[in-house]
Amino acid sequence: MNEEVSQKLELIRQTLRKTKVQGVRLRGTDWFAWATAGASNTVLLTAETGVAEVLVTTEDAWILTDEIEAQRLQDEELPANFQVHINPWADAAVRESFVRDVTGGGITTSDVCDNAKRERPIFNLEQPLPPSLQNHKRVMMSSELERYRQVGQKASLAMTEVLKAAKPTWTEYQLAGAGAEALWAKGLHPALTLVAGERRLPLYRHATPTREQIGRQAMLVFCARGYGLYANLTRFVCFGELSGEQAELHRHVREIEAVVLNLCQPGTTLDTAYHALAQAYEQHGFPHAIREHHQGGTTGYLAREIVANPTTTDTLAEGIAVAWNPSLPGAKVEDTFVILQDGKLENLTFDANFPNVEVEGRLRPVPLYN
Repeated sequence: MNEEVSQKLELIRQTLRKTKVQGVRLRGTDWFAWATAGASNTVLLTAETGVAEVLVTTEDAWILTDEIEAQRLQDEELPANFQVHINPWADAAVRESFVRDVTGGGITTSDVCDNAKRERPIFNLEQPLPPSLQNHKRVMMSSELERYRQVGQKASLAMTEVLKAAKPTWTEYQLAGAGAEALWAKGLHPALTLVAGERRLPLYRHATPTREQIGRQAMLVFCARGYGLYANLTRFVCFGELSGEQAELHRHVREIEAVVLNLCQPGTTLDTAYHALAQAYEQHGFPHAIREHHQGGTTGYLAREIVANPTTTDTLAEGIAVAWNPSLPGAKVEDTFVILQDGKLENLTFDANFPNVEVEGRLRPVPLYN
């Protein structure tokens, strides 16, 4: 862990030397986890920023936090590469004064530099992070990938456990709650648990759970976070046989997904992937489906780092994780993959105990009959 953090601090300092700014401040839950090799500054799960931040100068690296959080973070979260500066929780100006002192009052860059969106205004001059540092965050080091494998396996096992236990009389709330409980039990944050039962499944792509019973089939979606990394996956459970039409929809989305997975090679741009998906939908007889839901994109320290659209020219590379989610009314497929050496894809959320079929050389999930 300390070696990984040292490498990242050097990347940040290279950025400082190139841009001639005096410090980098990282407040987002994603950036904090990245810079600290998986530590968490999260208390409120829905918050984009946490209870501590990273400050890096050309000479030092600090964790800035308040008296409420400091001892727990030092005991349970932080690697040894950082000093800790503690400010009174009711006096944010103390932190800002400290930042001004260690940066000589100079310009800093930050992942969150819009004062209008912050409860505690930042008094120093700030600029957005440069693209070069953004790109470093999106490419997994080997140590990050090892953690990501753990997160993916835990999330997929939790999914399988829950859907094997599910009953048609459960409400969507119960299924979502069981999913959240299973993730927490494995040490993962249930950042998202979407559920659609039989009636709502063909109606909504983003089906937040309700008190309705799930009935004869249901979809469960996880965005599970561990070490700051997101494992994204979707599965279906059925009580009784699917109709021929429903089974065909699942077949279509698996074949459409295969098109974009085949394109996940170093050098492919995300707009190329998007247009390939649009063409695949059309070839399968669903020309408007590309407009009915986003198709996914790159993932990692955010559920989606970049969502592919017709104009996203960002380029895939070895070490980048992707999560695509092609869908049709009542059918969807999603897993989290990482691009390995020679363009091979590793499915981080694969569970051999969940039913699957082979699609163009990859094992892809099919609905679980319960």
